[in-house]
Amino acid sequence: MMAQNDAVVVGIDVSKAKVDACIRALNLSRAFPSTPEGRGKLVAWLRKHKVTKAVMEASGGYERDWAKALRQASIEVRIVDPKRVRNFAQSAGRLAKNDAIDAEMIAWFVETFSEGPAQVYDAAREELQAQVKARSALVNLRARLQCQSEHAAPGLVQKAQARVLKCLDNEIAKLEAAISAKVKSTPDLAERAEIIESVPGLGETSATNLVAGLPELGEVSDKIASALIGAAPYDDDSGKRRGHRRIKGGRRWVRNAIYMPCVGAARLNNPVLMAFYDRLIARGKKPKVALVACMRKLIVILNTMLARRQKWDPSRYALR
Repeated sequence: MMAQNDAVVVGIDVSKAKVDACIRALNLSRAFPSTPEGRGKLVAWLRKHKVTKAVMEASGGYERDWAKALRQASIEVRIVDPKRVRNFAQSAGRLAKNDAIDAEMIAWFVETFSEGPAQVYDAAREELQAQVKARSALVNLRARLQCQSEHAAPGLVQKAQARVLKCLDNEIAKLEAAISAKVKSTPDLAERAEIIESVPGLGETSATNLVAGLPELGEVSDKIASALIGAAPYDDDSGKRRGHRRIKGGRRWVRNAIYMPCVGAARLNNPVLMAFYDRLIARGKKPKVALVACMRKLIVILNTMLARRQKWDPSRYALR
């Protein structure tokens, strides 16, 4: 079975030590070690069979070197959600799971759902995203350790915690300096960050989280922008039953990163979001529901601002 437009597709299942590749249309499979030599052999094998698109799951970062090697070889790369592929396999009755089967399922999935575009590779944004995620991880670690240090403990433990907290503070400061420098030295990132920071309630950290985590803002529809951050409500109806609308999916780490800034904007700093929040509360909405609606409204506004390359103008969005 060939993919649409006669493109030869390879499904690649990535693990730490190796990848399994499957060209389902040609009934070919092969494994390659996770080494520079292995990546070179994969590229040669794909060229031999005239493969034009490679598809792999997001694998916690293990896929990055493979994606880079394939892009350098002028092979289109698409990264897909592992949950979608697994649900697809189960719906097809393929309950068995191993690396070779996963590679075949990835290929079959993209042949069936071929509408998804390949991700445009942006080295600067990818580096920024890695720095932003690292900072977030260290901030979370610091918060957990600070909570632990509030409880009584032997002096030796307290001193160890204090040293680690001091080290974390230093490393977080270094990452924040690197993040700021990366944004300022990259014109497109700097412009996007400046537009986002013009919104009352959003500061430098919120802007870099959004620049790194939602590069699609300004280039997609409002519905897609809301879904990408996981703030789009989905129906849960059946027959006469009308279930509660719930948000699901999306990029959780981005949603988590801007939730508190959105709370501040909706309650303290942003007149447009404050008025919107108050209207929802007056209509009987629960505070958490109203805050999620404010987050969705904020993302839609940012999507419009970035599409137009315009800074915040409250008169444009007050009645939206």
